[in-house]
Amino acid sequence: MAVFSGIVLQVMVPMLLIVGLGAGFHRFFRLDLNTLSKLNMYVLLPAVAFINVYDSELNGKVLAAILGFLLLQNGGLMVLSRIMAKLFKLERSMAAVFQNTVVLNNSGNFGIPVSQLVFHQHPLGATIQIIVTIFQNFLTNTYGVYQFVSGNGKSGKWAAEIWKNPVLHALLFGVVCRWLHVPIPSFLWTPLQRVADAFLAIALFTLGAQIAYARFNALPPLVYASVFGRLVLSPLLAASLIFLLGIDGVTAQALLIASSYPCSRNTALYALEYDCHPDYAAQAVLVSTLLSAITVTGVVYAARLLFPIAG
Repeated sequence: MAVFSGIVLQVMVPMLLIVGLGAGFHRFFRLDLNTLSKLNMYVLLPAVAFINVYDSELNGKVLAAILGFLLLQNGGLMVLSRIMAKLFKLERSMAAVFQNTVVLNNSGNFGIPVSQLVFHQHPLGATIQIIVTIFQNFLTNTYGVYQFVSGNGKSGKWAAEIWKNPVLHALLFGVVCRWLHVPIPSFLWTPLQRVADAFLAIALFTLGAQIAYARFNALPPLVYASVFGRLVLSPLLAASLIFLLGIDGVTAQALLIASSYPCSRNTALYALEYDCHPDYAAQAVLVSTLLSAITVTGVVYAARLLFPIAG
């Protein structure tokens, strides 16, 4: 019960308050969603991406141990979501958004607080969540962007579109600076950190503006398929792979829990930026986030039962 109340009070309620504020502001003042999208895409997201990579303590042994799992799990989700899109007979742009809602998760602003809550006595669990978050950042800005670009009929130019993405540049620059141990002077680091700190609030505010006029009393069935894929199918696949690979203890718990987080907020942001069914993407993000308070709590308990920590 403590885990459930912790997720609700420390993660869900603050997020939903900001989303509600964004929805209310858009209804009253008719905000320019294109400007909000550009602010997120070209200023805030790059700052967050760079800091996530540069400021993380990446343990080489842990990274090597879980990289195979992440590749298998996300590869499996890509295949499964593609099969589901084919079965639903979705047109290309809708299939692209659907696949992103299943594959990409909110491992950063949702996952990191949850992992800190669950693994407060086991720092390795929080470290693994950082690695998963960085992996998801790269996945979002390569696979995720490719999906949106191809969904817009620009598949022939997907490499150029991905390379134009400022977030990918920030990630690569962060890797280089981290690898070469390049010190960032305080007069650059301080404003960079201030910009990154603003990301969560403005991104959630933007999500609220996106769903301001959405009707949640008659959600399209595809939203439920997205939620099922992200909150149920993903952890089931993860559990199967963990058993198959013989992973146990804190590492197994952290990887299983990390697979259960709701649809990535960035899916809604990119859908808005590329004008690729932004209403559906925002609905999937919000509904999965609401329901995840229950499902993530269930996965936490399951992880503790299936993969007990010795001692």
